[in-house]
Amino acid sequence: MTLTVILQAAAGSNMLSTIVPMVLIMVVFYFFMIRPQVKKAKDHKKLVAELGKGDKVITTAGIHGKIVDLNETTFLIEVESGAKIRFDKSAVSLDATKAVVAPKA
Repeated sequence: MTLTVILQAAAGSNMLSTIVPMVLIMVVFYFFMIRPQVKKAKDHKKLVAELGKGDKVITTAGIHGKIVDLNETTFLIEVESGAKIRFDKSAVSLDATKAVVAPKA
């Protein structure tokens, strides 16, 4: 009888030593993987919301152009040759008018 109680108590402490590392792994996973992605998505959404006519942008496809017209979900971008292309707002990756280029040394 006492042997069973001792074995059950030992099994309970073993369970705690198994749960603690799992919780620590989940916390590390959150801070190094999930949280930065959420922050990056929020920053991109803010960037797209602040864009307006006349801003120079770079799309995720690498196309450089100037915003000519904008709707709720799309931009009309004029490229250097004068052609106009309509892109989804999520396709804009960088605001080139606000990008700072470091001087060459």
